[in-house]
Order: sequence, then structure tokens, then C-alpha cells
Amino acid sequence: MSGRRVRVLVVDDSAVVRQVMSDQLRRDPQIELIGAAPDPLFALERMKRDWPDVILLDVEMPRMDGITFLRKIMSERPTPVVICSTLTERGAETTMQALAAGAFTFITKPKVALKEFLTDSASELIQAVKAAAASNPKLLKPVEQRPVVAPKLDANAVLPPPPAQAMSRTTESVVAIGTSTGGTQALEAVLCKLPRVCPGIVIVQHMPEKFTASFAERLDSVCQISVREAKQGDRVVPGSALIAPGGKHMALVRSGAQYHVNVIEGPLVNRHRPSVDVLFRSVASQAGRNAVGIIMTGMGDDGARGLKEMREAGARTFGQDEATCVVYGMPKEAVKMGAVETVVPLQAIPDVILGRASAYA
Repeated sequence: MSGRRVRVLVVDDSAVVRQVMSDQLRRDPQIELIGAAPDPLFALERMKRDWPDVILLDVEMPRMDGITFLRKIMSERPTPVVICSTLTERGAETTMQALAAGAFTFITKPKVALKEFLTDSASELIQAVKAAAASNPKLLKPVEQRPVVAPKLDANAVLPPPPAQAMSRTTESVVAIGTSTGGTQALEAVLCKLPRVCPGIVIVQHMPEKFTASFAERLDSVCQISVREAKQGDRVVPGSALIAPGGKHMALVRSGAQYHVNVIEGPLVNRHRPSVDVLFRSVASQAGRNAVGIIMTGMGDDGARGLKEMREAGARTFGQDEATCVVYGMPKEAVKMGAVETVVPLQAIPDVILGRASAYA
């Protein structure tokens, strides 16, 4: 998108939302608002004349719902779509459907004080639009985070640094995965390829509260392995994947030759909770050379330092390559830091998990 402004279309049945979003977008000189439509059918007519770079889309609208519209767009002409929906228990499942259908990311909006929220969250909206414009929409085909203005803390805020001595070998190994934007589709592509006999997996996918349970349930329904949202004390066992719950950090702990997870409170780390750095640091400390670390598609640098600590503790470390990332942010930072031992495409990650990574070394 370099050299020209990002062209944005807002699709929302609320006149207040359309007005406030339009006002916020117009204030940024790098963004051009090409229109605001009250429903998808009006939007489609507008898009016949002028196709946007990014679409801001509500879910519940008259005449055609946002999910149906999203699927139509992604099947005909993949375009980055940012979902703007109300966060409810029911809405969590709807948003997971949107992400599975190819949405880039989502912004949650409240039922009350909507105008004030949208005004206060202008920076989040602008950041999401620009990140979406820089993404590769072809990788968003069907198969979060919310920045917080606060000091950017590192994993020291939750866990102490790992010991210098790497852990001795154990009979069980553990695979730790960290991802963010684009990760919902990427994780599905990876986990669906795994057989029931595979190492235990712990995952941080940047998501807010109430969304990770729906995400885990959906993955569990389409994968051979067991996938679920982690709970305090859950054991990491072969043939299963535990996903950190939104709004809480997840850390690996070792008891004898077994591994369990602690689900813990704590401040935002790298402006995220759960944080990949917290998980990776705990894996470096508790599993050392018995672990494999994988950093995948996502914005920002969360996970880069933790992956480096894993590598220094003797773990094998891998980063998803730029060509298959929706957003090449987190893996890029990890590579720059020297945390990644081997760069691999998305389709090779199941082999990495199964210990068949020698061909990519």
C-alpha cells in the first residue's frame, strides 16, 4: 500500500457507528474513506464501482448478515476484513465463525456508551486498518487483540528469567506455539494435520476472554488430537493441545517427568495477556532441551525474547516463513533476535511437531 492511501469501506447498520468510524478514519492522512454502507447489499453495489483495500464490517445486519457477506467476499475477491462486533457469549462463537471464514482480525465494541468507546479506541481502529492493508489477503482464505496504552512490560513482570542450566532429558517432550493475527487459520491448518500420536502441545493465540473456549471447541471438532482451553493444573499429554485462556497467562511447570500448566493472573506482557513470551520463558525454564518452540504469524514482537531463551536452554526453535504468514511480524522479530534456529513454511510445521524437521534444517 506504499505510495497511496489505504482505501476503506465501512459496513454497519448503525448510523452512529458509521458516523463515528468515518470521522476517525478521515482524520488519518494515510487513510481514504471511500464509503459507509448500512448493509452488505448496499456495500456490494458500491464495491462494483470502487473496490476497497480494507473493509470494516459489522456482523448482525439486515438483508444479509456479515458472515455471509464475508464468505462471499473471500470466495470471489479476497480482501482484508476487520470485524467490529459486540462482545457477548453468543457473539464469541460468531466471531470465531468470522475468523474461520477469513476475517483479518476483530475489534469488540460494547452495547452501551458505543460512541464514546469508538472515539476512545480510534488508535486501535486505525492500527487494525493499516495492519490489514499490509497483510496478504490470499492467505486469509477460509480453511486481537486490543492494544492498550500502557507501559510495555516484558516476561519479568510475571516470571523470573530461566536458569542458565538447560533441563536434563525426560521421556516426554513438549511443543510450545505462539501466534497472533492470522493464527486462527494457521493453527487449524497445522493441528488438523497431526495424528493422535504426537507430542503434547501448549499454545498462546492472542485472544480476549470468552473467545478461546469457542476457538478450542471448534478445533477439537475438526482435529484428530484433543484441543481444549487450558485450566489450572491440566497435564500436557501426548495427542493433546492446550490453548491459553483469553485474559490469563499460561506457564508450563514440571513435576518429575510430567508437565502441567499454571493458568495465572498478571499484568499485560508486550501488551498481551496471554503472552507468548510468558509461555516460552516457562518452557525454557521447565523443559529446556526437551522442548520445541514455534513462532507463527502475528503482529508485534511478543514471543521473540522467550523463543531466544528457549533456544539458549537447548530447545529446537522454528519460525514460520514470510511467504506463508498473514502478518510477518512476530517471526521476523524472532529471526532478527537470533531466536529462530530454522525458518519453515506453514505446511512444514506438522513435520516439525512430529520431529521430522531434519529436511528443513
